[in-house]
Amino acid sequence: MTAVKVAILDDYQGVALECADWGQLDAEIEVFTDHIPDTDELVRRLAGFEVAVAMRERTWFTAEVLRRLPDLKLLVSTGPRNVAIDVAAAARQGIVVSGTGYFGAPTAELTWALILAAARNLPVEERAMRDGGWQRTVGTGLHGKTLGLLGLGNLGSSVARIGQAFGMGTIAWSQHLTPERAAEHGVTAVTEQELFATADVLSVHLVLSDRTRGLVGSAELAAMKPSAILVNTSRGPIVDQDALLDTLRRKAIRCAALDVYDVEPLPADHPFRTLPNTVLTPHIGYVTRELYEVFYRDAVEDIAAFQAGQRVRTLT
Repeated sequence: MTAVKVAILDDYQGVALECADWGQLDAEIEVFTDHIPDTDELVRRLAGFEVAVAMRERTWFTAEVLRRLPDLKLLVSTGPRNVAIDVAAAARQGIVVSGTGYFGAPTAELTWALILAAARNLPVEERAMRDGGWQRTVGTGLHGKTLGLLGLGNLGSSVARIGQAFGMGTIAWSQHLTPERAAEHGVTAVTEQELFATADVLSVHLVLSDRTRGLVGSAELAAMKPSAILVNTSRGPIVDQDALLDTLRRKAIRCAALDVYDVEPLPADHPFRTLPNTVLTPHIGYVTRELYEVFYRDAVEDIAAFQAGQRVRTLT
């Protein structure tokens, strides 16, 4: 039996092979550590591969891409969902799409790394220390301030608990959030308007959908306090990029702390990189050794099951 050809995509850190036992597979594995944004180049690089392992939503598998990959039989996405994969188009072509396990603790932790970095001006102070300087700024404390959660699901509620440990008041809004549900987490449900107007730190924790795309726009940003911090570790397009850039350039809010962007990787010349009132990380909310081990261990299981004529963790 000929070994199956497996492509592992977007392994930026070059760690995929050490995070799981790939040797148990009868497979010829090639790892791509670079991002391949061009459709023609992606199709060329993946020609002949029967299995592709996609890291989250780094590479888009549109109907056009899938149509041009006639050898592809199994597409594994790390995580339980992936909006970058046209699952319906895959099904029409007989391509199985499988997912993996996931847990949200790393993203909640990074959310707080960003909040603290923004509140205490850590990027500026860290650079000053490396340049031989000393104190440059005056930070803001969090105790007694208000943490606003745009979304109170598993991640939002985890972030709320940490805020409460800091002595912050916690409020939340989402379209279907009820006072009773919020109270289960010690959080007060408020209106959308109250959320933006009241929060000292506003953290986004919604799934990207047609309903949430551009949900945070000019009006919502204008309602925020000039001293407020906006944090987004969910998906970039939930916040209108042009409106946020305008708000930051006018210094109408204190800071935006961002881990996610409309286009990823973020272009080298993007204005977010030059604004002094941003804290930026390269979509690393989920990037921890522990979660990568879950991703790639389950990917190996998905491939082994497929080779045995079975389907596991299929996405619909």
